[in-house]
Amino acid sequence: MRAVKFTVLHSNDMHGDFLAEVNGEKGQLIGGLALLSGYINKVRHEEENVLYVVAGDMVQGSLIDAEYRGISTMEIMNYLAPDVVALGNHEFDYGLPHLLFLEKVANFPIVNANLYIKKYDRRLMKPFHIVSKAGIDTLFTGIITEKVIDSIKRDPLIGNIITLEEASHEVGAITDAYKDDDIDLTILLTHIGFESDLELAKMLNPAWGVDMIIGGHSHSILSEPAKVNNILIAQAGVGTKQIGRFDIVVDDDTNSIVDYKWQLIPIDNNIAEPDGHLEEYIESFKGEVDRKYNTIVCKLADELTHPRREIETALGNLFADAFADTVECDVVLLGSGSIRGEVLGPVVTLMDLLTIYPYDDAMMRFNISGAQMRNIFARIMRPENRNGEGECYQVNGRIKAVYSDGARQLLSLCFNGRQVEDEERFTIGIQGYHVRNSAAYLGVTQDELSRYCKAKIVATSLQDVLEEFLRNNQNIGRKIEGRLMWV
Repeated sequence: MRAVKFTVLHSNDMHGDFLAEVNGEKGQLIGGLALLSGYINKVRHEEENVLYVVAGDMVQGSLIDAEYRGISTMEIMNYLAPDVVALGNHEFDYGLPHLLFLEKVANFPIVNANLYIKKYDRRLMKPFHIVSKAGIDTLFTGIITEKVIDSIKRDPLIGNIITLEEASHEVGAITDAYKDDDIDLTILLTHIGFESDLELAKMLNPAWGVDMIIGGHSHSILSEPAKVNNILIAQAGVGTKQIGRFDIVVDDDTNSIVDYKWQLIPIDNNIAEPDGHLEEYIESFKGEVDRKYNTIVCKLADELTHPRREIETALGNLFADAFADTVECDVVLLGSGSIRGEVLGPVVTLMDLLTIYPYDDAMMRFNISGAQMRNIFARIMRPENRNGEGECYQVNGRIKAVYSDGARQLLSLCFNGRQVEDEERFTIGIQGYHVRNSAAYLGVTQDELSRYCKAKIVATSLQDVLEEFLRNNQNIGRKIEGRLMWV
């Protein structure tokens, strides 16, 4: 047996998380790409065979990224020099043509096996990449599925093989095509969520030789990797405050992993020194953004938080109320995932606001029945929608909904303190992204939403709505009020 030791470092859902944060009484620095780079550099120096991979969603989620439309992220990622990167859903946020431009900016391979240009039946991206180190050839491919690519459904050029079953067959097509090559290790970089990774692993034929699935999208924090169908499965939360680390031993004779250790490594200044050169490079982008956006919008009555997207939050309540008041809707459904930070205030700068609410969108108003509204809340509050892979919502203060996880049913839905009746009519405001995906997210089609009245665009920029609302409502606050309750 010829045994070769490898270290595989992995990130996912970095979302432009460039800057370190101060944490704790001693002012400890945590996260940020300079500290992350310092740790990666340290491991590359200490270990002989190191691979660094990213399982999607490098872009979006920060003002620096948005200001430069992902170009800043790609330039900074070039500095980190990952060996392979897979596509996530947010890589498509600036549009398909811009994604193809960003791919040209990248000095690293971006792989995806199951997105196609329809007319020509050609894969959109490079379908695989082989890394050779120490006589070991490692095959990487990337997978994304229908659950997470809603943003590209508007583009008629793109076709896909996107169910889990179809994606598994595509993995087989890639591995079969290189069966004659001496592939020692096969790693899938997925962006489909941890639960879907487990399902995908069950579908993979052992003869295809897949050894690992390194995933993203659900922001899952694990204590140890899962093992399904003899495939190791892991991901590393969200952002840059931690990184996954596999230390593995590969048997070159059997092309298999014979020993492994996995850790979720916290990134702080106790584990590595910040990469000074990268700090300077990031500062060149940050300086431009600071000059443009470092103006005070308002002061809140208190610090408002949004710790998890699956629950009602004080910050979510404020934003939902702001939209409902401004666009004059009885009910507003605000996608929890569009709030991309945990804390806002008390002092709020324009930079703070656009960082925590980076995804600008329109809002459409519909007229729906009480029965439709009850069905919508029954769908969005069900347990399987709160597993890190579903779409969760914040609601305005005129609504109170109670759901029983045990009975799997909506127990109560009140509007202005009284039960919603099936025959009543309500105006409801929904972000454009969620309108386009209403069947999957809300359980109601766009035609059904428009049954009683033609849809109306009531705001073209929700970022502008929030900014104006906060400028004109100083010292405002919100608390958790039991708008959404689970029993």
